[in-house]
Amino acid sequence: MSNIISAQNLTLSYESDEEIISDASFSVKKGEFVFITGPSGSGKSTLLKSFYGNLKPEQGNLTMGGLDMTTIKKSKLQELRTHLGIVFQDYRLINEWTVEKNVVLPLWIAGYSKEVQSTQAQRLLHHVKLSGKEQKYPMELSGGEQQRVGVARALAKNPFLILADEPTGNLDEYSSNVIWDLLENACQQLDTTVVVVTHKIPAVFNIPYKHLRIEKGKVYEVH
Repeated sequence: MSNIISAQNLTLSYESDEEIISDASFSVKKGEFVFITGPSGSGKSTLLKSFYGNLKPEQGNLTMGGLDMTTIKKSKLQELRTHLGIVFQDYRLINEWTVEKNVVLPLWIAGYSKEVQSTQAQRLLHHVKLSGKEQKYPMELSGGEQQRVGVARALAKNPFLILADEPTGNLDEYSSNVIWDLLENACQQLDTTVVVVTHKIPAVFNIPYKHLRIEKGKVYEVH
């Protein structure tokens, strides 16, 4: 299996005098499910940001899908992001747009036909148990439903990698379970690599996973 993410002696910081992640070396293989845990403020979200190019490495190397994130050009970074599915804790939906339009945003940006967008929206909304809510607006949905729209949007272009930042942090048990099932299925059935930042790994999780923990700037694998 090839590495989707590879870090060698990776150091990340927002200001050069304060290292958030220090000298980290790890890899994530194609098709793996990875949990990243650690105390609040340990740098979990910071590490995730470096994966989609919102933060460049201070030192060391980070490659994503074979691309060097230290020297990546803007056009290549934009291209990489079109192949990623990103799920944010605060949903990041466009409130003026319908649920359907939010889901197909990545397809719309990529120039897919209306027909393809509509078909994919129907399929995904059925998948996330939101059939019949296509024409609703985000503010008409519960938090759990909004997050499920966020996951549907992340899956819209069949990404090779899903990055999720505390995807169930604010959700009730039912919605949390739906989200975990969706991410498990993406990993198992589509062979999508999934990396999830979370404060707590779910008690019941049905597929093998890798566990990376961050403490005091160090990243290590928990066995």
